[in-house]
Amino acid sequence: MNTDSTSTAAPTAGAPAPQAPVGSGRPGRKTRALRRVLRAPAASVVLATVLLVGIIGAVHPTFLKPNQLLDILQASTYVGLLAVGMSYLVAMREIDLSVGSQFGLCLIATGLLISHGVNAWMAGGIGIVAGALLGLVNATVVTFIRIPTIVATLATLSVFRGLAIALTGGQQVVGLPVEDSFFTVLGGEIGGVPISVIVLVAVALVLGLVLHHTPFGYRVLAVGSNPEAAAFAGISVARVRMQVLVLVGVLAGIGGCLGLAYFTSGDPTIGTGFELQAIAAAVIGGTPLRGGTATVIGAVCGAVLLNVVAAGLTYFSIPANWSAFATGLVILVAVGIDSLVRRRREAGQPALQPSLTEQ
Repeated sequence: MNTDSTSTAAPTAGAPAPQAPVGSGRPGRKTRALRRVLRAPAASVVLATVLLVGIIGAVHPTFLKPNQLLDILQASTYVGLLAVGMSYLVAMREIDLSVGSQFGLCLIATGLLISHGVNAWMAGGIGIVAGALLGLVNATVVTFIRIPTIVATLATLSVFRGLAIALTGGQQVVGLPVEDSFFTVLGGEIGGVPISVIVLVAVALVLGLVLHHTPFGYRVLAVGSNPEAAAFAGISVARVRMQVLVLVGVLAGIGGCLGLAYFTSGDPTIGTGFELQAIAAAVIGGTPLRGGTATVIGAVCGAVLLNVVAAGLTYFSIPANWSAFATGLVILVAVGIDSLVRRRREAGQPALQPSLTEQ
């Protein structure tokens, strides 16, 4: 039988295997692992945070002191908790504008109960339940009156904030028994790490697993990806929305308890603006407004990034009046870059190379 002269002869026994040309083989395991890490939804915000901390620390080394970094994490706790819940909502194409007011009202309610002699731990539990009820109020309005979530929560933002101010007469809640274990434990530290930071990390890990590894999380993402298809598949969109709004309220209640334990007093205006920061943190962290996907860890990292920016301004002696401007600029740049990268990725082209139609 004749053989094609161009065919490759089989290697003889014992002969070494042919070697691929240098540079033509597949990427190594470490390279592939690095690429997977860099493609993770929260990778960009983590890298941005580390880079920003490094830049500020290079100019002002005191910024890198452990106590300063822990203070930034502590300040990120409350917006971080709200951002975790917001990532669930944004994944469903929903936005809750009342989360800051829920946080403030839960903190005030807990403080008032303690000031009237209720056991502090019991008052904290009631404060968390109150947060769930506030979320249920939002869910009821949205579900049964059929008002869009963003409109309904815009109204309850003022309702909840007004209730907090009315309950306190516009005055701070002070004179609390700060020696109580509620304050010493929740406002304390373990190994130098604030308890509130530990709680935030635990909540983020648990809800991150719930979102991506449980039927409930699957339903949340399915509703955000395609509500009509989710309903056709038998998922109750209204029920899932109600459950997530109640979850957001619970997180606001937890944040309120931690805030009261740390500050040992209650201001009826506390939490103002937290709703916008929570939305920004979720989006910066890799949860797109189009829904269908979310990253809980990224939302927490987004909250940390916003606080790094705010803290960095003080080190560069920039007036506090510029804080909102700088924060907004960071949000705009982060969201713009994220949008560009995602569009390039969806088009199947490298993020930094122009497409053929642009050349």
